[in-house]
Amino acid sequence: MMTNFSRTHTCGALSLVDLGKQVILSGWVHRRRDHGGLIFIDLRDRYGITQIVFDPKINIQNHHLAESLRSEWSISVQGTVIARSEGMINTKLSTGEIEIQVDALAILSKAKTPPFSICDETVEVHEDLRLKYRYLDIRRGEIAKNLVLRHRAMQAVRTYLDKFDFIEIATPVLGKSTPEGARDFLVPSRTHPGSFYALPQSPQLFKQLLMVAGMDRYFQFATCFRDEDLRADRQPEFTQIDLEMSYATPEQLFPIMEGLVATIFKQCLNKDINPPFKKISYQECMGRYGTDKPDTRFKMELKDLSSVVKDSSFSVFQDQLLAGGIVKAICVKNGADISRKGIEDYTLFVNRLGINGLAWMKYQNGSLNSNIVKFFSDEQQRSIIQQLEAEEGDLIFMIADTYQKCNQALDHLRRKIAKDRQLIPSDSFEFLWVTDFPLFAWNEEDKKLESMHHPFTSPVIDDIALLDTDPLQIRSSGYDLVLNGYEIGGGSQRIYSSELQEKIFQVLNLTEEDIQKKFGFFVDALKYGTPPHLGMALGFDRLVMLLAKTDNIRDVIAFPKTQKGNDLMMDCPSIVAKNQLRELKIKIDDEQFSWT
Repeated sequence: MMTNFSRTHTCGALSLVDLGKQVILSGWVHRRRDHGGLIFIDLRDRYGITQIVFDPKINIQNHHLAESLRSEWSISVQGTVIARSEGMINTKLSTGEIEIQVDALAILSKAKTPPFSICDETVEVHEDLRLKYRYLDIRRGEIAKNLVLRHRAMQAVRTYLDKFDFIEIATPVLGKSTPEGARDFLVPSRTHPGSFYALPQSPQLFKQLLMVAGMDRYFQFATCFRDEDLRADRQPEFTQIDLEMSYATPEQLFPIMEGLVATIFKQCLNKDINPPFKKISYQECMGRYGTDKPDTRFKMELKDLSSVVKDSSFSVFQDQLLAGGIVKAICVKNGADISRKGIEDYTLFVNRLGINGLAWMKYQNGSLNSNIVKFFSDEQQRSIIQQLEAEEGDLIFMIADTYQKCNQALDHLRRKIAKDRQLIPSDSFEFLWVTDFPLFAWNEEDKKLESMHHPFTSPVIDDIALLDTDPLQIRSSGYDLVLNGYEIGGGSQRIYSSELQEKIFQVLNLTEEDIQKKFGFFVDALKYGTPPHLGMALGFDRLVMLLAKTDNIRDVIAFPKTQKGNDLMMDCPSIVAKNQLRELKIKIDDEQFSWT
């Protein structure tokens, strides 16, 4: 009976150069094959698979024990490295030229039959079941590879930023609830009944305070929390590469961030990324792509046809233009082969986005063809062709609605068509800086101004005079980094003048009481010689998701939540014991909190 399970090698390390060595391997039974005498086991750990052989002529006791082995049992073996027989080499494995002739076997722990196949990743398993047994799902291999990729990216970030004098500083998790764009996760205080901590949506105030403190260049892998509706690229808790630097401008920050991203891609994928990245203003971005996070790996840009079609007799367009709407279009190259059924499917697609109709024209045999062409003069048709740079065999889609709805619908339609027609290069990474965002946005529901990003973003200096007259026209010094249609990072030049910060609060209609209650400590800190500073945060999970070439952020997080925010493995959120609530002075009554 073997008692030493300390490995001499991993299951992915051995090769022909190790022939004759005595080794100890430990891992899980991946597959078992009984060939009527010899028993072959594929032994697996996270490094790979090694075939081990039990020969009754060498040790009959071990052979009998091997007959009992089952999938996912944890075992340890001692044996000799030998070459595989001629014709038995497995070229798919790094260890495929050798096997281990077992001298001793120890069964470390037995396993129940797994709820899904672990040895065959091609078997489709519902994600809920995979999340419930996440530890087994990681064993299957693909998630484990992503976690290793995540680790490599982390190491690359730390090494790179250290060269630029950034120091890693941890900021608190328990903090104050401040308005930052999403709902906070709140933590009740036992020692201060009725009071709450908030989990950080970001370390925004802390990193700015570190600049006030003179730390000059800071970064951390910050765990952040946002209680918001989820989707495939969002989680309620997520990690961001958070950094801040003093006495710097975006022109100095951008090359550092571009170099950081290039380093991550080189070290993780051996992929060359070539800065500098393209820059585009928010307004131009919305006009050309309908979104502030466009996928620029393919063209199909949006064109405003309002001035071209304003004198047409097509009533659908006329009605929208008279109501203050616009007409925008995209040109699908070689799209004339899309059938009527295909066009109907795309029409239903935009219907679900709140668009009543999808007009279309095909450019065939030198002219535009559709059931609405008759409403447009020859000159208007020529202008449509010219504006969209349409060529023989192209298809034009047009939408008439409000500026916002046209942009949203055509953005989604553009992406869907590109995916359907396989227009997106699979191994292409297109980066884009989006700048000059509006500083404020109008909340129609609450009838008030809100910060587009957060209230600590500095306005463009040339626009400060508009604070008293036309705040919606003010540009911010904010910037986003976009990759393949995903926003992977954002930041801004910060306000470092206490007077300007208070002015921004006033424009947002915050009372002095509100300011003191929510930001008093921060406003006070700004009065102690705050240096000019700026910063940025990269969404680390989302970046690793793109490195791993998946569109599901849960694939790169060890223990993620579902889209409803549930942890199926731990079965939470869950009801807690009444005595815990009693200690916190919390009473649950009709699904509403009330204080006792």
